[in-house]
Amino acid sequence: MTCSAADPQELARVRRKIFLALFTALAVAVHALEVLLPTPLPWFRLGLANVLTVVALFLYGGRAAWTVSLTRVGLGSLVLGRLFGPGFWLALSGALCATAVMVLAWCWLQRWFGPVGISVLGAVAHVCGQLLVAWLLLVRHAGLWQMFPIFLLVATLTGLLTGWLATLLLERLRQYPPFQEDER
Repeated sequence: MTCSAADPQELARVRRKIFLALFTALAVAVHALEVLLPTPLPWFRLGLANVLTVVALFLYGGRAAWTVSLTRVGLGSLVLGRLFGPGFWLALSGALCATAVMVLAWCWLQRWFGPVGISVLGAVAHVCGQLLVAWLLLVRHAGLWQMFPIFLLVATLTGLLTGWLATLLLERLRQYPPFQEDER
């Protein structure tokens, strides 16, 4: 089936699908490139690829957010040579928890939470999932849980940052014709 200029609705749908593919590819690239950024601790990352998950959630819905999130972790780990290593399991557990919480919050609490609030909830869930898997698989020591408040603070700050960036990107994209009307 081809898309002609005479069918603007079909053209808009195709453009939206292309944008989703671009969001997914960008999320994988940002996930992989974020490793190169200097960090205060070896395991700490800003989670900038989550911006694209939040944008996909608000533009397309929960299924798209799951697609971007899980593809980012899988392909990003493959690109980095970390597939099925400890970092992969930590990233996957964090992504599963974060995406589940963000999708549920988007479905039930969207009236009260925008991209920033949902991003913060996702970041906190991400840390909770990672700490649980770290404790179950890597570090069976109570000291890990003593760091939990610090992790929550950092997650809140990075969630605020990624939510703010997602809001800016959403504002920009909603000026573009395929995203002007809400057609999830």
